[in-house]
Amino acid sequence: MKHEWPLWEVFIRGQHGMSHRHVGSLHAPDAEMAIKNARDVYTRRNEGVSIWVVEANNIAASSPGDKGPLYEPSESKVYRHPTFFDIPEEVGAM
Repeated sequence: MKHEWPLWEVFIRGQHGMSHRHVGSLHAPDAEMAIKNARDVYTRRNEGVSIWVVEANNIAASSPGDKGPLYEPSESKVYRHPTFFDIPEEVGAM
């Protein structure tokens, strides 16, 4: 019987940012090896400062087809829109 290592999604935090960005996927037997492989494959030029790996089967996602019902409740919350607030003149352009 053929045994295949699990698929891992890889996220890298760049040198000049605070957020991690999805950069690709790879197969590895465990999280430790996934991080080492991600380092070798996705950070060859030392562009990353942090690596996250998540086993792909642990990711839950919404469906684009559910966009309407999922985001509809936020439309009634006008206080979340930036036009609701007055910005003091001393703040300047944002």
